[in-house]
Amino acid sequence: MLLIFAATIASLVFLYRAKQRGWRALFATLTGAGLVIIGCQDGVYRRTNEWYWSHYYIGIAAALLMIFSLAIVQDIYQDKSNRWRTIHTILNCIALLLFIGQGMTGTRDLLEIPLSWQEPYIYQCDFAKKTCPTPNPQVAK
Repeated sequence: MLLIFAATIASLVFLYRAKQRGWRALFATLTGAGLVIIGCQDGVYRRTNEWYWSHYYIGIAAALLMIFSLAIVQDIYQDKSNRWRTIHTILNCIALLLFIGQGMTGTRDLLEIPLSWQEPYIYQCDFAKKTCPTPNPQVAK
């Protein structure tokens, strides 16, 4: 995993420095693939059954849009017809909506996943009856 992480970072750096379209396409593909591979690991909370409203999938889509945006920077400045600039503006509007979704789903997912020290107590709760055991009160010294 560390090798994939390092290769993804290196691909992103090379993408930032690449001038030719072919190299930018290659490094954008490698960066995106590395990002997806890292995100597909077991420890990542994905909410796959609700992929359309999942913090993970919205974040991956936004990150891939940002990688594509970085890949077309050279074309944006060299295009006299403003076609790439228009595409970039549309993609940034979509990315804005995705980032708003990130804000909403991130809070939900953080509150939904119990911290390791909370897990034993949380799993004692009866969610059907909406009750939890009363914790033992701490005696003041």
